[in-house]
Amino acid sequence: MKIKKNSPPLGRPRAFDSEKALESALQVFWERGYEGASLADLTRAMGINRPSLYGAYGNKEALFLKVLDRYARGPGAFVQEALREPTARRVAERMVRCAAESLGEIDKPRGCLIVQSTLACGKEANPIRKELIARRAAGLAALRQRFERARSEGDLPVKSNSTDLARYIFSVIYGMAIQSVNGATRAELHRVAEIALRAWPTES
Repeated sequence: MKIKKNSPPLGRPRAFDSEKALESALQVFWERGYEGASLADLTRAMGINRPSLYGAYGNKEALFLKVLDRYARGPGAFVQEALREPTARRVAERMVRCAAESLGEIDKPRGCLIVQSTLACGKEANPIRKELIARRAAGLAALRQRFERARSEGDLPVKSNSTDLARYIFSVIYGMAIQSVNGATRAELHRVAEIALRAWPTES
């Protein structure tokens, strides 16, 4: 049997778009969580076989870490973008409003990948759970530092507690993520954001 000149050598894995495959993996992990996403689910969504997945990304854990980075550059990018706002109030406002907007999108999985991926996982997922805890802690630290700077610049009341304010903002965002999973609409989440911003500290 003759092999056509343009045919790929036998046994070579079929080429695939790694960025599209990674986006498909993100959707699976976002919808099902880390442990809920099986290798069969992932390879089916990504359009590749297991050897190709292992060859391109390593293992499931390594793939998930790449997915987290992609999520941070995409749906979660508003967190880092908000830190560049000129005032602490605008930082907080952009974070909660963008969270409400993103979490309320009807054409994306509900909730937050960073929050819910390992809410119910076994011991095997401990490394991933620790990674997510570390990433959430890094986000909290970055926001706290931004509020510390605002306080030193006179943009926040002197008596403001930067750590408490940062924890408050993330508590609102994570709470909205859970409400999104429960079916809250974008409009309802925006109302939550409005209420949260009314508690923002001002000079007495």
